[in-house]
Amino acid sequence: MEPISMEKTKKIADNKGLKPGRVKGTDGVQFTKGKNQRLDVITWDEFEAALKKRKLAIYESGGWMKIMKAKN
Repeated sequence: MEPISMEKTKKIADNKGLKPGRVKGTDGVQFTKGKNQRLDVITWDEFEAALKKRKLAIYESGGWMKIMKAKN
């Protein structure tokens, strides 16, 4: 898996019908289709800020994205 830019993340997410989400009551973030009751859909700016705060990055391989600890 390789780290990808937020721009590429948005394109892949848009193609898959995914939105940025925050797990209710936590600072955890993940992708959602907006139907999960445990997640609130947030803005891409909020999503990116949460990733930076928690030192996370988006990694991609073969069209699959995963949120993982950022490599330094």
